[in-house]
Amino acid sequence: MAYWLIKTEPGSWSWEQQSEVGSTAWEGVANAQALNNMRAMAVGDHAFFYHTGKEKQIIGIVEIIRAFYPDPNNPASGLVDVKAIRPLPRPVTLAAIKADPALADLALVKQPRLSVLPVDDAAWTHICGLGRLK
Repeated sequence: MAYWLIKTEPGSWSWEQQSEVGSTAWEGVANAQALNNMRAMAVGDHAFFYHTGKEKQIIGIVEIIRAFYPDPNNPASGLVDVKAIRPLPRPVTLAAIKADPALADLALVKQPRLSVLPVDDAAWTHICGLGRLK
């Protein structure tokens, strides 16, 4: 299993909406590197669900339930389907991530504008701990 972080503006698509619908296509990704990250996703991988904007925090976990496929509405893009798994008991803010030396190499810190990012196993476990997820 691989781990990822996917970003969304809560005014466009929030954790609450994701939780309500359960599963949906993850769309709107245009950046080539972010699309390549999506192409690398496999069914069963997990991703942190990150609110951008004023919140700037990881608030939940989703599972990839359908691997990358072409976006029928935008041939230059693609989609993966995600399913809400659980919220983090305690959201993990970008400020907390940046202040933590154990997360200094996290792609979120090094490439903050990228909307789909890989997360290594150690960082995943560490962030789950920060979020009080067992």
